[in-house]
Amino acid sequence: MRPTLVILKQKEFGWVISMRVTVIGTGYVGAVTGACLAYLGHRVTCIDTDEKKIASLRRGEPTIYEPHLSELLQLAASHGGIDFDTDLSAAAAASDVIFIAVGTPSLPSGEANLHYLEAAARSIGGAMDAKKFRVVVNKSTVPVGSGNLVETLVREGIREARPQERSAIRFGVASNPEFLREGCAIGDSLYPDRIVTGASDQETLAVMQELYRPLVEQSFEAPPGVPRPAGLKRVRMVSTTLTSAEMIKYAANAFLAMKIGFANEMANICEHVGAEAPEVMIGIGLDSRIGSKFLSPGLGWGGSCFGKDVLALLHTAREYGYDSRLLRASIEVNTAQRQLVIQKLQEKLFILKGRTVGLLGLAFKPDTDDLRDAPSLHIAERLLQMGARVKAYDPIAMNACREQRPDLRIRCCDSPLELASESDALVLVTEWSEFRDLDLPALARAMTRPILVDGRNLFHPDAARAAGFDYCGIGRPNSQAVKDAIPHTA
Repeated sequence: MRPTLVILKQKEFGWVISMRVTVIGTGYVGAVTGACLAYLGHRVTCIDTDEKKIASLRRGEPTIYEPHLSELLQLAASHGGIDFDTDLSAAAAASDVIFIAVGTPSLPSGEANLHYLEAAARSIGGAMDAKKFRVVVNKSTVPVGSGNLVETLVREGIREARPQERSAIRFGVASNPEFLREGCAIGDSLYPDRIVTGASDQETLAVMQELYRPLVEQSFEAPPGVPRPAGLKRVRMVSTTLTSAEMIKYAANAFLAMKIGFANEMANICEHVGAEAPEVMIGIGLDSRIGSKFLSPGLGWGGSCFGKDVLALLHTAREYGYDSRLLRASIEVNTAQRQLVIQKLQEKLFILKGRTVGLLGLAFKPDTDDLRDAPSLHIAERLLQMGARVKAYDPIAMNACREQRPDLRIRCCDSPLELASESDALVLVTEWSEFRDLDLPALARAMTRPILVDGRNLFHPDAARAAGFDYCGIGRPNSQAVKDAIPHTA
């Protein structure tokens, strides 16, 4: 049987081939995937067990901060292209494609917790009938071999719900990893570098190719605020086995995590020998074999992906008797990089007990309110343990911090100036673009001691010092000391 396809003509979208799609999970991946597929013209139902979250999404109000997501959801909903529900059965039964986009957090052992994935797969099986062929897609980041696991669990769900029909119910399983960056997830979804789909049969692959045809051909009109990159006319779709698709996701994140760690290791060496790390990174990034992305020295990576995925890949390797020293080192380097801020504060203040330190930024990166594995929280916890007082300001993530970490004794400020007032030091943690335009002289005057630790090298050292700050960055030696060491010629 072919999937039920309907030709629709919508004013905003043009001619499209529409499929019925269910997305289970409405976090970053699920909400963005559902909104983008609906924008492309598919009929999407997003499922979540959290009734408050579903009610919010029905109002067009996502429960996460992601630029342009609210507008895209409202645009899709206004044309009946997307809805939200807590009941999976009806949506899954009507769908051609069912995405699993649930969380897979790390267990203490480092392996991924597949509880939500397993529950979703069994529920999908229980909702299936013999009316059509369906594709079940692993969109969540899952360990190698999870495609086989999902197929088994779907079959178990079918057997429990419809034992008499199980031989007539047909479905395929695909792995379709996401490569979204929080803060620009809409653009990454609509204009991806590549689409990776792993499947073990041609029928499943054909359905996925049809689903993503508008993305591959870039035949849709760009949504407001998210322009199509210049020159992008077609996106490559890579077809692999299930196992290879799962491995591609882990390998990509592991490589990026190691690349950031390498930049930080080089920055630390630069600081010792008197080289400027930002200049060094520009110099090596111009090499086409290396590239300039993910080479910015700083406080290391955070968020929901890199740490979790590197740990899961390490666990998988150990299951097969292999110890990946390179992956272990990338985690160790990242952990040590966060401690570097504490060391720099000790060098400036000597004793941290009783001092007041202000954190500029809380989110693990700009344009998100995500605090998962955020360097800011690690730094705040360590400072509090050492007897310091901690203040913080973030343009977006303040409420998330209050709600998620009420145990953390951080004083949340309403402005950068309030943050600076009577502080002994400021630490730039998150490189929000608006921080580039801060009135540095005013901040310095408001402080008890005008010390600035620039954890993202956002400010020019000379400008910060001219504003009155005792400045230090990451991989940036004291500029005046370096100048004094340069021999002068007549």
